[in-house]
Amino acid sequence: MRPLTSSLLLLAIALSPLMEARGELKAGAAIVDITPAQLPVIVNGGLVARTVDNVGTKLNARALVLDDGTTRLAIVVVDSCMTPRPLLDEIKQLASERSGIRPDRMLISATHTHSAPSIMFNMVAADPTYVPYLRLKVAEAIITAAGNLEPARAGWGSLQAPKFTALRRWIYRPDRIANDVFGNPTVRATMHAGSNLDNVTGISGPEDPELSIISIQSTAGRPLALLANFSMHYFSGEKGLSADYYGLFCQGIESSLTGGQTNNAPPMVAIMSHGCSGDVWRRDYSLPPEERYEPTISEYAHDMVQLVLTAHKKIKHRADLDLAMAERRMQLDYRVPNQQRLTWARQIVEKMGDREPTDQVEAYAREQLILDERKTAEVVVQALRIGQMAITTTPTETYALTGLKIKLQSPLDQTMVLDLANGADGYIPPPEQHVLGGYNTWEMRGAGLEVEAETKMTQAILELLEETTGNPRRAFRQTRGPGANATLKARPAAYWRLDEFDGRRAADSSGNNRDGRFEPGVVFFLDGPASEHLCLGGEQNRAAHFAGGRMASRVAELGDHYSVALWFWNGMPAEARPVSGWMFSRDRASGLTTRGDHLGLGGTINGGKLIFQHGREQRASGQTTIPRWTWNHVTMVRAGEIVKIYLNGNPEVEIEVQSPVDFPVPFDQVFVGGRSDQQSGWEGRLDEAAIFDRALTPAEIRTLVP
Repeated sequence: MRPLTSSLLLLAIALSPLMEARGELKAGAAIVDITPAQLPVIVNGGLVARTVDNVGTKLNARALVLDDGTTRLAIVVVDSCMTPRPLLDEIKQLASERSGIRPDRMLISATHTHSAPSIMFNMVAADPTYVPYLRLKVAEAIITAAGNLEPARAGWGSLQAPKFTALRRWIYRPDRIANDVFGNPTVRATMHAGSNLDNVTGISGPEDPELSIISIQSTAGRPLALLANFSMHYFSGEKGLSADYYGLFCQGIESSLTGGQTNNAPPMVAIMSHGCSGDVWRRDYSLPPEERYEPTISEYAHDMVQLVLTAHKKIKHRADLDLAMAERRMQLDYRVPNQQRLTWARQIVEKMGDREPTDQVEAYAREQLILDERKTAEVVVQALRIGQMAITTTPTETYALTGLKIKLQSPLDQTMVLDLANGADGYIPPPEQHVLGGYNTWEMRGAGLEVEAETKMTQAILELLEETTGNPRRAFRQTRGPGANATLKARPAAYWRLDEFDGRRAADSSGNNRDGRFEPGVVFFLDGPASEHLCLGGEQNRAAHFAGGRMASRVAELGDHYSVALWFWNGMPAEARPVSGWMFSRDRASGLTTRGDHLGLGGTINGGKLIFQHGREQRASGQTTIPRWTWNHVTMVRAGEIVKIYLNGNPEVEIEVQSPVDFPVPFDQVFVGGRSDQQSGWEGRLDEAAIFDRALTPAEIRTLVP
């Protein structure tokens, strides 16, 4: 290590730690090879230890330093699976002493390649030889980049790349729930369950297909650096140590923007950062195998490079950009084991003795003891601003939904979210995802933070954005297209667009203040129906997915003339159970009286057609078989004793039945996504649910459907 340390010291002497007077933007970038000098090395990314003794592609630390004369900051992306906060704090302190950059003005994140040396003890031990080597190398990258500062300009580019990412976390059918590692039937959703579509009802959240880039040039137009951000988990498949697709992408960008020249001094540096990818991967299980995009890792990187080059040509660079950065350190609780689980864990660990875990059960058992000992974790979140461009960070494997929450509420339209930055605190599901279970919710250091951790960190990041921009966060409001306006024109008693980020409440858009309450077992912000009809400007309409929970509300003075209109998307196969699911119910809570109205979709009882039920016995069936996983619109109209149900705006009645009117007063409890007695709840998405205190006409119904 002595020659390397000496080189750092010589480099530090050549740098002035003093900030220059504020004036123009300056930038410097550097690439430092962090491939281990000694092999074999321990590699993490799995539950049990493994070693690798060959190098597939080199690993690098890629650094960018920016300076506006008042603020100097550093951004580093390291080819590593995860980088622990204590080690990063050491690196920042070392680099600060030699570059003049404050430690809290440094952002260091991991690409999350699963083919890099282990540098932290989390299921798998850290490689003792590699950790001190990496410490010096990452510091060297920051110091070298600071030494390369020169007058610069920067600009933003962004495009949508849905072909390159997809949700990998799917929701199991209620009759296919699996056991967790502790032996309990809690797994309602898990990664890659969509590989068998018969087992699942749909994906558990939205994807974020935005591929965003910040381009840095010299004032003469020479490319200095390009920072890209994309929400896609590692590609995998290469042998030996590997920078995964991140490294191949960076090589492709550098070669393309420099014309293949390798004698640039300093060299142009491309950086691909890990976006919010905790629940996404590249394979879209919803498509038939023959329609899926299944490239090699080289093809994947090449295709992404071509997209970025197209966007890069449109970027307008500016030099008059100021900088700001803020950091917050938070203390969050672990979900510690109860006494029963501790007893279970101790028995297993005692049998292991001093050896490492050899299977999943042993690994999780040891983790229970560690969580019980530590109780809490310190996590770091950041926000920085480059002119009107923002970058935020989480130290976790963050879900795509969390990234969308931050981007859509950020004071700036141009916002990146880098995860696994400044720490390695594991999966951080939104609170409602904990109910669905899966290994990304099982208690361990890699998924052990408190249930509300995602909410607390998201709010902290938005506060940091407000601090660094001087502007308040934006309030997300889904735009109103012709269909949404038609619903409002029809004067609904309640109108729930079901476009929420989370499960605190279902907002009533009618103006009548009849907000609903989501029960556990609902997930949010999935793609909804008819975006061009319900939203404006190409915005994606959003919907909720029901998986055991309902949305409950009260609509006062709802008499015997009323209507219900909503969009539905069923995830259950018709042969799974007698009733595929109930989508609307008006009845007393937690029961099934003789007076309630219920709208649903049949299963084995009628081959997947609409059904209406009044009370406990009267049931009528529709005429049309509804294909699974398709959006459809239904309107139920009660005019006294006559009930009519319309499908997809068709004036021809799908169901018409005479049904007694014996509603007591009040009879105002309504449920969306399940029946009052919680039997055969809806399994799939619902959207744009509206209740009217009168019978809609066929002409009015037609305006609700494109």
